[in-house]
Amino acid sequence: MSPTLAGVIGLAALFILIFSKMPVGFLMALIGVVGFGTVIGFDAAVSMMARDIFDVFGSYNLTVIPLFILMGQIAFHAGISGRLFNVAYKFMGHWPGGMAIATVGACTGFAAISGSTNATAATMAAVSLPEMRKYNYHDTLATGVVAAGGSMGILVPPSVIFIIYGIMTEQSIGKLFMAGILPGLLLTLLFILTIIIWTTLKPELAPRAPKAGFKEKIASLTGLIETILLFAMVMGGLFLGFFTPTEAGAVGAFGTLVIAVLRKNIDFKEFIKALFETTRISCMILVIVAGATVFGHFLAVSRIPFDIANWVAGFNLPSYAVMILIIMVYFIGGCFIDALALIMLTVPIFFPVVSAMGYDPMWFGVIIVMVTQIGVITPPVGINVYVVHSVAQDVPLEVIFKGVIPLIIALLIGTLLMLPFPQIALFLPGLMG
Repeated sequence: MSPTLAGVIGLAALFILIFSKMPVGFLMALIGVVGFGTVIGFDAAVSMMARDIFDVFGSYNLTVIPLFILMGQIAFHAGISGRLFNVAYKFMGHWPGGMAIATVGACTGFAAISGSTNATAATMAAVSLPEMRKYNYHDTLATGVVAAGGSMGILVPPSVIFIIYGIMTEQSIGKLFMAGILPGLLLTLLFILTIIIWTTLKPELAPRAPKAGFKEKIASLTGLIETILLFAMVMGGLFLGFFTPTEAGAVGAFGTLVIAVLRKNIDFKEFIKALFETTRISCMILVIVAGATVFGHFLAVSRIPFDIANWVAGFNLPSYAVMILIIMVYFIGGCFIDALALIMLTVPIFFPVVSAMGYDPMWFGVIIVMVTQIGVITPPVGINVYVVHSVAQDVPLEVIFKGVIPLIIALLIGTLLMLPFPQIALFLPGLMG
C-alpha cells in the first residue's frame, strides 16, 4: 500500500469513526499508530506513540493550558462573571435588546479571563438567562445570544486554541494573544449591532429594562476593577515582555485567587471544585493534543500535506480563492468536529499551503479561530448550544439553534472583513516587535 493511499484511508476512517462518539483524542492516536505502522512498521509506530505521549504530557509549553483554565475556573466560582453582567446591564439594559447586549459584553469580559468557550457559555447561561427571563425576553433571543456570546472564549485572549496553534506552528503565543484582541472587539460590536437591528425589527422579543440612574452606573463600575486588573496584568506583562505565556498564566491564576480570597467570594470547597474542573478539562485537552500529535506524524509519513500543497499549486488559482476554499473546509468541518480537534487535525495539512502562498501565520491563526467559532454554535455538533440547553433544559434545542442564526451572520461578516483588512489582527502584534 502506498503512503498516500494509507493516508487517505486513515483520514476517511477518522471522519467516519468520529460519529461513533469515541473520544477524539484516543481515536486520532489509534488511527495514527495503525497508519504509521502500515507505512513504516509497527515497532516504529509503538515507539513513536510512546515518545509523542511522553513529550506532550511532559511539555513545559503546554503547562500554560491548565494555568489559564484554573484562572477561569476560580473567576467563575468567585462570581466575577455576575459582577461583569451587572455592569453591562446598568449601562445598556435600557437599549433595544439591552440585556442581550449586556450579556454579549459580559461574555467578552469573562472570555478575557477564561480562555474556554464552554466555560463562558455555561457561566453566562447561569448568570444572564434568569435575568432575561425575568424581563420577559423571548427564549430564542436569550439562549441564542448566550450560545453565540460564549464562542468569544476561543478568540479573546487567553485562548487555549491560540496556545495549541502557536505550539503547532512555532508562532509566538504572546503575539497570537494580541492578534485576537481587535478581532474580538470587532465581533463584539457586530453582535451588538445585530441585536439592536433584530430587536428593533421585532421589539416583542426584548422588552426594554428600566434605565439605571447615574449613581447606579458609577457604583456598578467597581465590578470591572478585578477584570481590568487581571487582564492588564496578564496581557500587559506579555505585551511588554515582562514574562512568558506560561508565567502569565501562573500570574493570572494566582492573581484571580488572591482577589477571590480578599473579597471572600470563594471558600475551600469551591476552590477544590475549581481544581477538579481544571484537572478534568486539562486532561481532556492534553489527550486530544497527544492523539493529534500521533496522527500528525502519520500524516507526515503519508505525505498528504505535501501532496495537497502541490495539488493546489497545480491549479494556479489566485491565493484568495485557495484561502476561501480553506475557510469553507473549516466552516463545514466545524459543524461536525470539536474546534480543538478540527484545528489539531487540519493545521498540519493547510499550514504548509498557506505559508507557501505568503500569508501571515498570525493572521491565518485568527482566521481559523473565527471560523471555528461558527462551528461551536451550528448543528449538528454546536457544543455551545448543548451547553446552554443543559442549563435551560426546558428550552428545545431547535429554539436555541434558531436564536444563533442572526449571530452566525455577524460572525461570517466579521470573518470576511478580515480578508481585505488583515491589519485588524496584525496591528497589535506588530507593535510588539
